[in-house]
Amino acid sequence: MEGYKLNFELVPDSCWYSNLRSLLPPAAWDVIRRRAYAANGGKCAICGAKPQRLEAHEQWSYDEEAKVQKLVNVIAVCHACHSVIHIGRTQLTGGEDAAIKHFIKVNGCTYADYRKALGKANEDHARRNKIDEWALDLTFLKEFLSDEQT
Repeated sequence: MEGYKLNFELVPDSCWYSNLRSLLPPAAWDVIRRRAYAANGGKCAICGAKPQRLEAHEQWSYDEEAKVQKLVNVIAVCHACHSVIHIGRTQLTGGEDAAIKHFIKVNGCTYADYRKALGKANEDHARRNKIDEWALDLTFLKEFLSDEQT
């Protein structure tokens, strides 16, 4: 939701269980994730925490009219922020209470604001799930991959 530092990013169901880490050669993924970790001096790009371990998060944009899912960035986030971003998975694994608290803390909002933002994210998710097949735009990766890897 606009105005929040930390948001939910519910990817269409057809995109579940696929990510750059599993699709790219390990050396290419290492370059991408290490650049993300270094970009904020080892801190979470969202909340600013400096955890022992950062996680690489893929940010996507969606052009619903053209049916294009575009990779726009890979950022380093702490586990707490990553749990909020992927709230659907977090709910399934039993970590929603901690994610709620983190969302409220990072965004300086209320529980009602959390519920409203989650409702909006779920609406976006449901609408995007009506699209049968997304075309992928991976232009972002060009700077990381040699011609023989693309």
